[in-house]
Amino acid sequence: MGHISVKDLAKDNNLKLLAGSKGLKEEISDENIQRPGLEFAGYFDYFESGRIVLIGSKDFDFLSSLDENTQRKNVEKIFSLKPRCLVFTKNVDVSNMFLEFAEKYNICVFKSNLRTTQTSSKLFTYLQYKLAERLSVHGTLIDINGMGTLIIGKSGIGKSETALDLIKRGHQLIADDLVEIIEHEPGNLIGTAPDILKRYMEIRGIGIVDVVTMFGAASYRDRKTIKLVVELENWDEEKYYDRLGLENKKIKYFNTEITKVTIPVLAGRSVSLLVESAAMNEKLKILGHFAAKEFIAKVDEKALKGEE
Repeated sequence: MGHISVKDLAKDNNLKLLAGSKGLKEEISDENIQRPGLEFAGYFDYFESGRIVLIGSKDFDFLSSLDENTQRKNVEKIFSLKPRCLVFTKNVDVSNMFLEFAEKYNICVFKSNLRTTQTSSKLFTYLQYKLAERLSVHGTLIDINGMGTLIIGKSGIGKSETALDLIKRGHQLIADDLVEIIEHEPGNLIGTAPDILKRYMEIRGIGIVDVVTMFGAASYRDRKTIKLVVELENWDEEKYYDRLGLENKKIKYFNTEITKVTIPVLAGRSVSLLVESAAMNEKLKILGHFAAKEFIAKVDEKALKGEE
């Protein structure tokens, strides 16, 4: 599990700081969000320290219905239990009591520009993505007509050169050289580039290139679901390569298995065209059109008719 700073949370989600600026340096490592209804009523048995506390208009209306002493006692108790920060939603008028305790306990109080449901959904999605466990894979990730295709292989095999040709053909780069993989949920792998490598490719003999500057904004996207892995390897005359495409090899990342295709690299072969074809063929399989099985079925049908 990763972590992010409160400062980054505020910046990335357009949260306005109201008080408690010393808490900006605190780190968040829990993706869950706390709603303080029970705590406002004085029940703290299930309060988890280290989480974000989200306060919507209904929560605040309930708090306001209590007498002032109860309000202060229960709100200060929340601050004393060290949440990472408090976030108020759009329609809540934040009382000075929260600002006072924010400064006392060095815990940030923010205001969102969205309503409660929208804020909750946005923050949870953000935290789930940012705090997810990451796996770094040496390779290049390309969006080929909607198919997130991860190209892997030994160093020098031509992954980046193949990707560059695919970008020139109208496809999109997600990451080159190092791909960070996140399992959003079992069966759903998201690939992205480390921040420092976004938009950039390393091409041997040329150096570092910025694909957005070179090919335009449409040549790059920030992240993509990985649907296919293509491994490039040097041609081996002793090795058997599947000629019909009936083999269904898989590769596993985290708890998710995805299809893996191996393409032998040989002088004269258009590797980018083969990778593009592999991606489109896998997309057709997902849509229910399995060319190899259909071909075998037709061959079997003719064979049966010949026997008759």
